[in-house]
Amino acid sequence: MSTPSKYSFTRYLAAKKSVDDRALNRQVWQSLAQALPPASARRPLQVLEVGAGIGTMLERSLDWGLFTQATYTAIDAEPNNIQAGYQRLPAWAEAQGFSVERGPGRMRFAKGERSVLVELEAADLFDFSARQAGQRTWDLLIAHAFLDLMDVPASLPHLLCLLPPEGLFYFTIVFDGATLLEPVIDPALDAHILALYHRTMDQRITAGQPSGDSQAGRHLFEHLRAAGAQVLAAGSSDWVVFAGAHGYPADEAYFLHFIIHTIHSALAGHPELDAEQFGAWIGLRHAQIAAGQLTYIAHQLDFLGRPPAPGSQTPATSKGA
Repeated sequence: MSTPSKYSFTRYLAAKKSVDDRALNRQVWQSLAQALPPASARRPLQVLEVGAGIGTMLERSLDWGLFTQATYTAIDAEPNNIQAGYQRLPAWAEAQGFSVERGPGRMRFAKGERSVLVELEAADLFDFSARQAGQRTWDLLIAHAFLDLMDVPASLPHLLCLLPPEGLFYFTIVFDGATLLEPVIDPALDAHILALYHRTMDQRITAGQPSGDSQAGRHLFEHLRAAGAQVLAAGSSDWVVFAGAHGYPADEAYFLHFIIHTIHSALAGHPELDAEQFGAWIGLRHAQIAAGQLTYIAHQLDFLGRPPAPGSQTPATSKGA
């Protein structure tokens, strides 16, 4: 495909699904499946996903048979993502043979013995956590491609307080400091651009708070230990995107164009880059995608674990606490 003239974040999230499907660590996934408590129609599994985007993790969980009876609550701070999920999920479910019942703010998917009540809400994590603290807990908490966008030490208490002691967290696609683009254009320039790009992650501020870490994956081990949480399984979940004999799979050319667009947006006007040279570099990367030549690799990690034992966790009381 040619370089897009406009970019859609919801299309990027949809295009990312096939990339994530390959990347997710299957050993960690199997450990999750084995650790989930039994569920029934009378006592469905309670699942919460934060930063749920357009609902692709819910689709994957159903497609891969993670649960049969569940209430799945999905929140995202961006209303556009939630609205896209409302539009996307029923069509996806019907295409998979589920019957769909829709109501205000929720929908139910059913097929045979499988029944999932889906609740979607546009909500900020910190506001949601403060509202739900002491009111409701979930058996499973999912944060997919989310934690590397947050101040993890400040965010973990708000996440872990939503789980009972026997609950599980599943934190996936946590970026861990390596971006590779092949073929190389200029070794020194490539390295400089990617180093600056990673630095923007470390310096990101959202709503006045730190909101990123280019080595979030490796640091998460220590952050979880400091929070009193237990890691049950962990493993790499690298994105690897390349063109085969028939080009890039699915909509992954768009995914790659979006990645290059993100690097461009992050570094446009940077004082350490020559604007003309950087613009030419971006143009060459887009041209490599159009020609089916670009290979993209990003190193990430998946985690499965349990929250702190009672009394060992500091309550989450305020945003950024």
